Amino acid sequence: MANEELIYRITRAIYERLGSSADETAVEQLVTDIYRSVEPALAKNGAGSNRMSSPTGPSSFGDAAPGEGSADRLVISVFGMDHPGIVAGVAQILAEAGCSIVDINQTVVQGKFAMVIIANTSGARLSVAELKDHLRAEGEKLGVHIYAQREDLFNAMHRI
Repeated sequence: MANEELIYRITRAIYERLGSSADETAVEQLVTDIYRSVEPALAKNGAGSNRMSSPTGPSSFGDAAPGEGSADRLVISVFGMDHPGIVAGVAQILAEAGCSIVDINQTVVQGKFAMVIIANTSGARLSVAELKDHLRAEGEKLGVHIYAQREDLFNAMHRI
């Protein structure tokens, strides 16, 4: 079974038990913890060739094909009222952490700002959890909501 499929099944099982209103951060952490606990058995059985890496370690996904996802990339969503400095504030956090922006799309609709960034975290000087905390804090300063999730987990969770 492909690792993305396993992540999807774990995620679906958690949401079935906890309900669709379950805290996304808690679900992401549970999926990560469960996957890491079964990963050694997958590798031992030869199924670990596309192993998911730790948030700070290398990934074997490289530049992920559409539909897959990488543990070394974050999907960052930003929402709020438009004002100067939002893009710069988020980009500054990523630059200081040693992350690069792989893709970015932003729009303003009737004064409402929305942005999605795909960031490569393979060279990050912070853990994914620390990076998420920095992004959330910057969002509070900027008056916007910032959500960040590993790309592989984002893709698996949004198949549900």
